[in-house]
Amino acid sequence: MEPFVFFGGKGGVGKTTVSCAYALRCARDGQRTLVVSTDPAHSVTDVFDQPFDDSPQPVDGVDGLDAMQIDPEDEVTRHLDEIRQDLSEQVSASMVNEINRQLEMAHGTPGAYESALFDRFVDVMRNSEPYDRVVFDTSPTGSTLRLLGLPELLEGWIDRLMYKRRTSIDLFEKAAVGNNEPRRVMEGDPVLARLEERKEFFEFAGAALHDDAAFFLVLNPDELSLNETERAIENLQEKDLEVRGLVANKLTPSPGPDENGRGARYLRERVATEDERLETIRTTFEPPLVAEIGWRSSEVKGDLLDDVAAELDIETAVEPPTHV
Repeated sequence: MEPFVFFGGKGGVGKTTVSCAYALRCARDGQRTLVVSTDPAHSVTDVFDQPFDDSPQPVDGVDGLDAMQIDPEDEVTRHLDEIRQDLSEQVSASMVNEINRQLEMAHGTPGAYESALFDRFVDVMRNSEPYDRVVFDTSPTGSTLRLLGLPELLEGWIDRLMYKRRTSIDLFEKAAVGNNEPRRVMEGDPVLARLEERKEFFEFAGAALHDDAAFFLVLNPDELSLNETERAIENLQEKDLEVRGLVANKLTPSPGPDENGRGARYLRERVATEDERLETIRTTFEPPLVAEIGWRSSEVKGDLLDDVAAELDIETAVEPPTHV
C-alpha cells in the first residue's frame, strides 16, 4: 500500500470512523501513523475522546499513532494571510490597501476553502518523514474531488502566468536600455520566483497523488450514497486516480430467527434491501468491497474502534514514497 491513504465519501457515511479505524490498525501493525481530519462535523477528537488541533499529537494509549484536526475556516484565514504578506513585500505601499480589500473579498469566494486545504494537505505530505503512513479523513465528496483536481488545473494556470510575466519582463528590458545595455531583471524577479515555487509545489502534489496515494470511498447501503459513490469513481478516474476499494458502513443487523415482532420484520426487510444494494456494488462497481461494517449500538470509540479496524480488509504494509 502507498504511504498516503485517503478516505472519501458522502457526508455522514462514517469516513472519520473508518479513517481512524484504519489508522489504528496500521499503528497496531507497527507502522508509525498520522491520521489527518478536515471534517469538523465528526472529528478525530470525537473518536479518540481527546482534543486535537492542527499539529500532530499522540493518541492516548496507542503507540505509534498521532492525530491532527485541521479547521478549514482557520486554514483559509492562514492561507490568505500568507498571500497578503508575500504580496505586501513585493508591491508599493499604495497597493497594500487594495490587496487587503481583494483578499477580504476572496475569503468567501468559491475555491478559497479547497485551495487552503489543498496547500495544507500537500504540506503534510511533503513533511511526512516521521511517519510510515498518513491517513486523510476528507471532507464530503464534492469538496474532495475539487481539491484532488487542483494540481492539473493550477499547473496549467501557473504556466500561463509565468509565460505572461516573462513576456512582460522581456518587453520592459528591451524598452529600458541605458548605455546600450538592457536592464536585466528577469533573473531576480520576485514574482517569477514565487510562480516557479508554486509550479514545483503543484508538480509535487500531482505526482504524489498519482504515485504515492491510495483512495477508498465509504458508502452506506442507500440509493443516494450509491449514486454519489458511482459519480465519485467516475470523476476520480477522469483525474487518472484509481479508487482502490469501497467500504460499506452502517449495515443493519439481522434479528434472531425466533424474533417475529414488528421491529424484527422491519429489520428483515431492511436487511433484504441492503443485501440487494450490496450485490449491486459487487457486480456493477469496479472497485471491490473491502469491508462490510454493521451498525454499533453506541459511538464507535475505544474497543469498538478496534473491532471496526479488524473488519477492514485493507493492507497495512507500506511501500516507500516515490516523491517525498
